[in-house]
Amino acid sequence: MESEICVGFKAQETVKITDKMVRQFAELSGDFNPIHLDDEYAQSTRFKRRIAHGMILGALVSRLLTEKIGTGGIYLAQSLKFSNPVFIDDDITFEFEVIKLHKSRGFGVVETNAKNKQGEFVLKGEATIMMSWGVK
Repeated sequence: MESEICVGFKAQETVKITDKMVRQFAELSGDFNPIHLDDEYAQSTRFKRRIAHGMILGALVSRLLTEKIGTGGIYLAQSLKFSNPVFIDDDITFEFEVIKLHKSRGFGVVETNAKNKQGEFVLKGEATIMMSWGVK
């Protein structure tokens, strides 16, 4: 994939955020906040229904960087801003764009955004990655 990656390279993927994902993430992280897991509780909040853990989106960014930018790289840093809630069964479209690339050093910066079906941002961020084909 090395020859395909350059500044301006774009990729996207849509992922459905499921109840199973939310429950598995709660088990993994220990974050059992009822806004994520309890329908009755969630009805009493400003959102009126359960929302996904924001860091599920962060974990999906990690997965999709590997799938879309290239395997074998290292995820070094990430900024994240959660703009809107993600509800159970929302289809979220992740969009990536390489905005900086230091090929000789093997580092890149990728804009990492995600939108819901309505086109509203649910995540805005930027990732720093070490490419697998960097300096050896």
